[in-house]
Amino acid sequence: MTFLTSLVRASARVVAAPQLRLQRFSCKRPAWVRFAQRRHVSVASDSSTNTPNSGLQRYEPLKRDLERRLRAAYKRFSNVPDHSLVVGQQHVYFVEGDGIYRADKRHGERKSEQVLNLELVVEGDTAEQRRQWTVQRIRLSPQEKHLAATVKSRHCTEPRCVVVKLRDPLPLEAPRTVFTLQKVLSFEWATDEVLFYTTLEGLSCRRVFRLDLTTSGSKISSVHEEARPDVFAEVALTRDRRLLSINSSSRSASEVRLVDVTAPSLEPLLVQPRRPDLLYHVEHWRERLIILASTGPGQEYQVVQAPLSEPYMTSWVPLFTPEPGTTIKDMDVVGNHCVLVARVPAGELVLTTVSLTNPEEVRSTQLPPWACAFQVKRCSIADRQDVFEFLLSSPAHSPVPYCLYPEEGILMSGTGDKSFPENRGNYSTTRLEAPSEDGSSVPITLVHKAPLQALQGAPLLVHVYGAYGRDLDMEFHPEKRLLVDEGWALAYCHIRGGGERGLAWHREARVERKPRGVDDLAACLLFLFSSGVSSPSLAALTACSAGAVPVGALCNSRPHLMRAVSLQAPFLDVLGTLQDPSLPLTLEDREEWGDPAANPQHRLAISSYCPLSNIAAQRYPSIMLTAYSADARVPLPGVLRYTEKLKEAVRTHGATTAKSECEPTPNIVVNIQPGTDHQGPQDFGLFVEQEALQLAFLHAELGLDPPRTPRRRRR
Repeated sequence: MTFLTSLVRASARVVAAPQLRLQRFSCKRPAWVRFAQRRHVSVASDSSTNTPNSGLQRYEPLKRDLERRLRAAYKRFSNVPDHSLVVGQQHVYFVEGDGIYRADKRHGERKSEQVLNLELVVEGDTAEQRRQWTVQRIRLSPQEKHLAATVKSRHCTEPRCVVVKLRDPLPLEAPRTVFTLQKVLSFEWATDEVLFYTTLEGLSCRRVFRLDLTTSGSKISSVHEEARPDVFAEVALTRDRRLLSINSSSRSASEVRLVDVTAPSLEPLLVQPRRPDLLYHVEHWRERLIILASTGPGQEYQVVQAPLSEPYMTSWVPLFTPEPGTTIKDMDVVGNHCVLVARVPAGELVLTTVSLTNPEEVRSTQLPPWACAFQVKRCSIADRQDVFEFLLSSPAHSPVPYCLYPEEGILMSGTGDKSFPENRGNYSTTRLEAPSEDGSSVPITLVHKAPLQALQGAPLLVHVYGAYGRDLDMEFHPEKRLLVDEGWALAYCHIRGGGERGLAWHREARVERKPRGVDDLAACLLFLFSSGVSSPSLAALTACSAGAVPVGALCNSRPHLMRAVSLQAPFLDVLGTLQDPSLPLTLEDREEWGDPAANPQHRLAISSYCPLSNIAAQRYPSIMLTAYSADARVPLPGVLRYTEKLKEAVRTHGATTAKSECEPTPNIVVNIQPGTDHQGPQDFGLFVEQEALQLAFLHAELGLDPPRTPRRRRR
């Protein structure tokens, strides 16, 4: 997870399906990896198809078949590489279904032992509820004396942090839970006895605490508290584990405090006070700070440096500024080099290595052209500091591990194509640009298997987000690979409001400029069709959370451009939400969407595109809305109001249209998942069921034949 995504705070209407991703230094795996590799899963009794009057029964036969295929796909990719292991000085820690285990690196047989039993740390819950708890993050103290882990359940939106005292040598005595903290989000060990952490209160995270473990007991003290409601706080360690940073960020400004873990006082030091439009992230190298800051040309990111003793902005000296059009997506200090993951104007990912001993020495390393997403490995206690490890993937390419050795300038694949057959199949990643109405070029990433010139009759699934400066998710997902294998084309439209082309790309579609994102999406569809990719009758759109805004707006203004729409946790009542300060996120979100209650221009802009406010009696595509009853970010009543108003508009249009002109009535269906929050089901059974239902909806509404079951090869 990149640090830039951490600046898109947890309080935003963001889905990183289906689990929450908050900070760069996370040991969490992508959802599909978690589910595929889980050995023990619970299947809840409630079903997404049992919602009264949902109209989902028509998709049930096809859903059952697709569910079987999805389970097989997840099983097929259960052994792909991931970075979920936590490596200590003596042990390797990993997650199983009922808790956390470790294996001694000194023993060749790798005998494992349990260090945390989930059922023992969630006492008071029912037996069924205890089986639904999962591990989110793991942190080891420097000398492996303690382990801290956050655990979360689908019936509880607030994670718990459990601190366990570790014992050695093998065989292990019964691990002893020494402390349980409620509502913990991010956390890091400063020493073996001191843990810094932040607390999640509602959807806000503004308080930082310190837990001191002593032989006589424990003590909790407050370290920092933010007064502004739009600021989100997190704690993280630098790669060399010398400094612990307290990052307090809004969507447009950062403020970082540093704790020297080698100092006895552990008192935070302010780097640079918050100022408008200044975003920055801090790393450490040889008593110097290596800072990625939005101080470059056009207020884009560049790398600067400053002495640790004089961290203020007046001491910042430029170290590296990327070429115009190249945007930095991640930064790390690896050995004596600053390693940057960047996206060039053509849309491809590259690695840029800057020598910290000789800044004039800059090396650029091209990554495979199919790569769409990267995941940097969090450096564990025992990992080499001079190696940069990461995973590359695309919607159709499962993750491949890579290692960069900056000192030698060598990039090596951890598997190689010959030893990793799952990525064979001639999957193509084509990058296009669509001209928008105002002349801007909007990037499109097209993932397909058939040649580009043969896609005119192919079904098309369009993905979009375009908010909070966040890049569109293009990681590997088995269900996307399944569609590509069936002949679908997947289009990822990087409209303005997102972050694919830097901070300016986000600023160009904020507040009063939000309608530009809708124009960009329409331009992408028209360009794809004119380029011979699919057609409106075979096109479907999908989006999550705030990504539903441009999709819902396009359904109102140009419904003829698509045949079907699938929305998850959709944010559709923009105007009503931003006018109600009692709702969660309203005050924070005004920086992104505007303040319609106080600013007439903001109200006019929001009214022009708000999906709920612009529903009209006309021909709509078929739409499936998946909502979650425990969703605090996108409350269920707004989704239901949109659904009822849309159904009424469809009925009115059908009643006023001549029979000779009538087309089949579109299906407007809602799938309410009970007891699930904004990130969707945590349970594997419910997750696969939901994905299968969405695929069944898309196949049925596009009039496609049921997917063919692959034939088994004879031995």
